[in-house]
Amino acid sequence: MSDGWDWNRPESEDDEESPGWHDKEPPAERESPSGWRADDPEPGEEDASDWPTSGETWQQPEYSHHVSQEWEPPDYGAYRGYGYESDERRAEADRPHSRDPLARLFPGLPHGVRVTLDWILTIVGAVAIVVLLKVFVVNPYRIPSSSMEPALNCAKPGPGCLGDSSDRVLACRICLRFGAPSRGDIVVFNTPETAKTDCGEGGTFVKRVIGLPGELVHEDKHGNILVKKPGSPAYVKLKEPYLTKARRLADSQHFGKTWRVAPDSYFMMGDNRSQSCDSRTWGSVPRNDLIGTVFFVYWPPDRIGFR
Repeated sequence: MSDGWDWNRPESEDDEESPGWHDKEPPAERESPSGWRADDPEPGEEDASDWPTSGETWQQPEYSHHVSQEWEPPDYGAYRGYGYESDERRAEADRPHSRDPLARLFPGLPHGVRVTLDWILTIVGAVAIVVLLKVFVVNPYRIPSSSMEPALNCAKPGPGCLGDSSDRVLACRICLRFGAPSRGDIVVFNTPETAKTDCGEGGTFVKRVIGLPGELVHEDKHGNILVKKPGSPAYVKLKEPYLTKARRLADSQHFGKTWRVAPDSYFMMGDNRSQSCDSRTWGSVPRNDLIGTVFFVYWPPDRIGFR
């Protein structure tokens, strides 16, 4: 049964008897739906007549433009997804990258060893940072006595102490590397050797800067401090808002005395004058013995703040 049109069949039985129908030319050859002519071989089939016979050698046809048989893909660098990436670059890109620096530095170490080593390095690094901060930047101190009350508290029931716990303060060590302390600054320093003999204690003290290098410091009969700068004809009374009149009058043993501050040294006094063994007893403090300026109280919570 044919589903196409038969060109040899007349359109009707009457047409077979019609004069001249045999004289009609058949239509042009029709192509198959796939684009091949009906008398062409199927795709993939070759004409055996074109095959070389025995003893003949097949020759590649000559083209007007020669094409290299070995084609090399262009180098597109590290761009992926185009099929032109070298095996080495593809392997490098596909290799997993760890965020652990030890894993990158020592890829052969077992996981447990890397974890242990990581903890050790973390602890050592933290300790090193703390030590460097203490030596060069800031250093914490605890206030042990009442010599700086009420600016800095010590813990009751110590003599003259007002606080329930001792203040913890931070002293800026690096600040003294950029400039000399100013009058009124609270400074931590190493005490002179005579402090151990005259005051019964030594080591590290914290006091307020009262006199600067080369000045004359005088305490009058009311406990006021007067300062005479080098080359100045007269004394100038210091304003001390941190000190009450009662605290001035509580210490009378130094009334009327005068002290000269040594060159490159500083005259130190405590705010609680009657409880302070200071430069009025053992002299001025050389610049090299200064440790740092107190700038912050970090404990207890109700005392937190700048000084």
